[in-house]
Amino acid sequence: GLQSRFKNKSSYMRYSCESRIRSYMKEVSSFISNVHPTARDAYKRIIDLMSDKLKSVKYNGCYFDRREEEAVRLCTMEGWFSCQGPFDSDDCPCKHSINPYSNRESRILFSTWNLDHIIEKKRAVVPELAEAVKTRDGREVNWEYFYQLLFTVDNLKLVHIACHKKTNHNLSCDKTKIYRKRKQNHKIS
Repeated sequence: GLQSRFKNKSSYMRYSCESRIRSYMKEVSSFISNVHPTARDAYKRIIDLMSDKLKSVKYNGCYFDRREEEAVRLCTMEGWFSCQGPFDSDDCPCKHSINPYSNRESRILFSTWNLDHIIEKKRAVVPELAEAVKTRDGREVNWEYFYQLLFTVDNLKLVHIACHKKTNHNLSCDKTKIYRKRKQNHKIS
């Protein structure tokens, strides 16, 4: 049940994950209209840096690819995925699991599972990034911190639709990580 452009199930699943991550990048990019006009160029530069990094890691498609190393994939070698539970829980109370590698119906069902941002993308991360760029006042925005929150499993949980809480998570970015410390150049006399 795969389209002919996919060589195998792993390439399809990889594409599926890449598409989700790409959609997050589109949301971050489209937020530029909400960024203060004086900060838009700096915001655009950060988007470009994030985009380049995402391209270099192939949009983290490895998360759904059972052929990847265990450390980077979210499934077993057989293709089983387990729900990681709601954002405010350490695990899934219902023990949801699915194998989208097994058949077409499971792949369709798996498309309803979410990569949920623990610290919310729209309510917290993106607005905080825009604010950081606007108020940087000579400081360097730690774009890699925002990249981790937006696009990596540092802040993403794979959740069954029933475990995906749509409520406000009331979590915010770590204020100590928003800006990068400048490297000091000490002269030795």
